[in-house]
Amino acid sequence: MNVMNGTNMSNMSLKIIGTGKGIPARHVSNEDLSNYIDADDNWIVSRTGIKKRYVCTDETITDLSAAAALQAIEKSGLTPAGIDLIICTTIGGDYRTPSLACCILGRIGAKCPAFDINAACTGFIYALNVASCFLSAGNAKNILIVSAEMMSAQVDWGDRSTCVLFGDGAAACVVTNGGALRYINLLATSDTPILNIPVDTGNSPFVSKKRERGFVQMQGQEIFKFAVNTVENEIKHALSALKMSLEQINWFILHQANRRIIDSIRTKMRQPQEKFPVNIDRYGNLSSVSIPLLLFEMQEECKIKPGDTLFLAAFGAGLTAGSCVVVWE
Repeated sequence: MNVMNGTNMSNMSLKIIGTGKGIPARHVSNEDLSNYIDADDNWIVSRTGIKKRYVCTDETITDLSAAAALQAIEKSGLTPAGIDLIICTTIGGDYRTPSLACCILGRIGAKCPAFDINAACTGFIYALNVASCFLSAGNAKNILIVSAEMMSAQVDWGDRSTCVLFGDGAAACVVTNGGALRYINLLATSDTPILNIPVDTGNSPFVSKKRERGFVQMQGQEIFKFAVNTVENEIKHALSALKMSLEQINWFILHQANRRIIDSIRTKMRQPQEKFPVNIDRYGNLSSVSIPLLLFEMQEECKIKPGDTLFLAAFGAGLTAGSCVVVWE
């Protein structure tokens, strides 16, 4: 296993000034899925905590991303012309190239650099780190981060172990200079077989062994152990670095991969359930979208208040992981 940690607590400069979401119109309940696979509502809920998810029909991932981006920009008080950089987190947009960030750029009418990050489910945390570096260096003032995933195109709908888990959606935020980001840490390993999505080899006549496009492949128990152990360690690491206690964290906003993972982490940390907000029951696993979408909903519901301390953590294919501590401004 190759591991890389990167903690940057100096020269951090970031606060969130606007959030948005883009969700497909069609929701698919567990009862709907039972028409296609051998799994009912009780089977799915007991193993995942998921009751429904949203799935694209006529929408593209660019459609969802643009809707989230425009809402976040409007709530920030800016216009697309005021955005200096677009960072998009996704495992794949509507094209292999151009990037989804460039597609968003054209759709919303912005004029700035734009690029994608693929850190799987950890993408949003990685994007916050990248945005902080741009802001600290003075290379941008207002940055749009869009997390967007169309997982319905990445799963085998005949495989009940994976297709019940995921959904489609997008979430965005606008960040600018500020003191909200107090801590951030990134991690990556080379455990590729545990979670991956194979690509095809095309029609090159020089390839000795052809490989067709694949779907999500995952070792559920290994992911479970990695997630629980890694997030527990990340919480301890962050608290030690900031000389804080668990009681000083108002909200633990974790990647919504599986309700059992979240409950296991909460139980190990001996924290009350109300400090661990969830929306996996309504959206399923949205990969890098889950944390910014949860932030959007909590802000809309006025749950997050100025001065609240948030611990954010995610984990995904790579394997990757990341955490940060934000004091809401």
